[in-house]
Amino acid sequence: MKYWIFSILTCALSYLIGSLSTNLIASRLIFHKNLRKLGKGERWLPNFYRLYGVKGFLKLALVEFVKDAIPVLIGGLLFSGGENAEVGRALAAFCVVLGRLYPSMFGFRGSFASGAIVVCTMFINFSAGLIVLAVLVLTAWLTRYLSLATLAGAVALAVASVLTVDNGVALRLCIFTAVLILIRVFPSFSRISAKTEPRLTLREDISYKFDEKF
Repeated sequence: MKYWIFSILTCALSYLIGSLSTNLIASRLIFHKNLRKLGKGERWLPNFYRLYGVKGFLKLALVEFVKDAIPVLIGGLLFSGGENAEVGRALAAFCVVLGRLYPSMFGFRGSFASGAIVVCTMFINFSAGLIVLAVLVLTAWLTRYLSLATLAGAVALAVASVLTVDNGVALRLCIFTAVLILIRVFPSFSRISAKTEPRLTLREDISYKFDEKF
């Protein structure tokens, strides 16, 4: 009976925290400036880099890491020690990713959850998390498409989980998480074919200067 209660608490808390915008949290606690005003899509990344550089990215990554790690750790604690803790962390990870992909407070329009799958997987199995991180970063560097990198990360999550996660329930939750990401990323293939999918770049976006008043 208690595990049903813990499951509901873990799912609700993890989805809620996963739904929170990392940029919004970082805007208020770290940068004290609304990062959403830097633009959308392909404009946001170079504009952020122009203002804050590598240190800014590290701070943003730290916010993402802490935000996604908290519910996973709580899920593990609620399900106590041993193998049950692994199930609790995997359940929390699934709901964090669900919140990132489909946040109710933002009209169910979220991100690809690239950072979330890396952070959550590391707390389920550290070796699997490193594999997902390496595959995601390498794919992003080679293709410059975040969607393809996330897709590769999801596949790596499924494969690495099969190789490293012993608990059957936790393993199924990891595979469900990978499938959830694949469903979210799938529509981007048509945009890539049409060459309308934005590519990752740190080249400075100077279009904001045209909006300035002289």
